Amino acid sequence: MRLLRAVMLALVCCTGPVAGQEVAQADRLTLGQVRTPVLVVDLDRLFVESLFGQRVTARLNEAKAALRRENDRITSALTEEERSLTERRATMPAAEFGAMAEEFDARVQAIRAEQDAKNGSLNQRLTEEQDLFIRVSRPLLDELMRRAGAVVILDRRIVLARVDAVDVTEEAIAEIDARIGDGAALLAPAEAAPEPAPGEPVPTP
Repeated sequence: MRLLRAVMLALVCCTGPVAGQEVAQADRLTLGQVRTPVLVVDLDRLFVESLFGQRVTARLNEAKAALRRENDRITSALTEEERSLTERRATMPAAEFGAMAEEFDARVQAIRAEQDAKNGSLNQRLTEEQDLFIRVSRPLLDELMRRAGAVVILDRRIVLARVDAVDVTEEAIAEIDARIGDGAALLAPAEAAPEPAPGEPVPTP
């Protein structure tokens, strides 16, 4: 979430002088009527607890579980092949066994690189989904900030002390859920359709 935190750390809208406003507006920190120059959000919660984040997390967890199953199948097959090759070693010329062992090792390395690339692709998908979440959420956070009369939104973890009323994480999540839902409608049809698990056949029309 470092990228998410970096991009959304400070949403600044310079609407006027800030000095002295904290005391003047402190008595208006009432339920549902926050008026303060500074708001606080938990950026991790904003993504993870939103419908958007839950959709992304669920799909990536399914894809990673499928990749683990595929890795287990591949590992089992390679282990059996290695055992068979080892058993045949005593009956084979050294040169022939050496060539087969070298080919096997090269194939194992290639498979490992391919599976690592698949895992990296899933991590890249998470980054891309977070980027999309940032783009669609930013205007809603700006709007929430203006309604509260605030000039900045800060990450909750960098705030040493606060009045709970300035933490608008739940309000922001509710606003994002109401306006963009799980975000599936923002995706192209091909992206929105369920993806086949790694190693499974792709359905044909």
